[in-house]
Amino acid sequence: MRKTLLPILMLLTACNQGPTLERLGGPTMGSSYSIQYVREPGGPAPAQVQAAVETILQNIDQHYSTYRDDSTVSQFNQLPANQCLALPPDMLELVTLGQHLSDMSDGAFDLTVEPLLDLWGFGPQAREEHVPDPQALAQARQRVGYQHLRIDGQALCKDAPVQLDFNSIAAGHAVDLIAERLRAMGVASFVAEATGELKAVGHKPDGSPWRIAVELPREDRQVARQIFPVDGLAVSTSGDYRHYFEQNGRRYSHTFDARLGRPVQHDLAAVTVLDRSALLADGYSTLLLILGPQAGWDFAVAHELAAVLVTRAEGGFVSRATPAFERAVKGE
Repeated sequence: MRKTLLPILMLLTACNQGPTLERLGGPTMGSSYSIQYVREPGGPAPAQVQAAVETILQNIDQHYSTYRDDSTVSQFNQLPANQCLALPPDMLELVTLGQHLSDMSDGAFDLTVEPLLDLWGFGPQAREEHVPDPQALAQARQRVGYQHLRIDGQALCKDAPVQLDFNSIAAGHAVDLIAERLRAMGVASFVAEATGELKAVGHKPDGSPWRIAVELPREDRQVARQIFPVDGLAVSTSGDYRHYFEQNGRRYSHTFDARLGRPVQHDLAAVTVLDRSALLADGYSTLLLILGPQAGWDFAVAHELAAVLVTRAEGGFVSRATPAFERAVKGE
């Protein structure tokens, strides 16, 4: 009798087991990724989710990493002027978005800043962080400009030796792909994050909302500036406070204004954007950071972006949230 009863009891225990919160993560894109998801009874195990997520991230690395000579973007960057390269559809979509953001910002946002990143010390071919001499800067600027790109069918062409850098939008794209894959696996509630870009959907196992903390732009330690619930939205924060160098008392960040050929020089320290698309949130947060405190604010309000702009002020920081952001955090 006991031999029959024990499997039945085990089956009943398994059937009564409720949803659990699973966590996993690992390295990616020179940083890390993390996944939290609610596993319902019969839902995918962490090992299955991790394998699916890492397949996506490996594909992103294969296509978009400028640190790999064999990546798709590196193959394009190595081409001389007046050459074309067939690209996967999603890469062409990202180029199209980049071109759109460039048009909207009058060229401040530009995917072709790779030569400038290298010259100033922030790119994969960089040797040291420094302010370049005017002649070297002028030469590098000849190889920058989104207007030199042209999509021809399934190929991307260039009429100058420009080089692409997708770091401003690739992580957001990865998060969207991960979110789509999780849903396809039957996961209804999750937080997917890659290199700081994230998307939260659904609720925790107890029914409470996912709560996202946005930190103050400080170099010394992590301090939460604002904590708010998120459901169905991506959160992207761009800032100048992690990757920068100082020379002769001046600060130079890795955020470039392509129109000027140099890092931005204003008091806007960080921008957070909410959007249903992590790709768009990623791109817009970078665009607003490039534009600066007033032009960025005007752009965000005009385009009804859910954004918070954090500006350096004497003794600390000042935050401004757009009306769209206030509505978004209220779930409106």
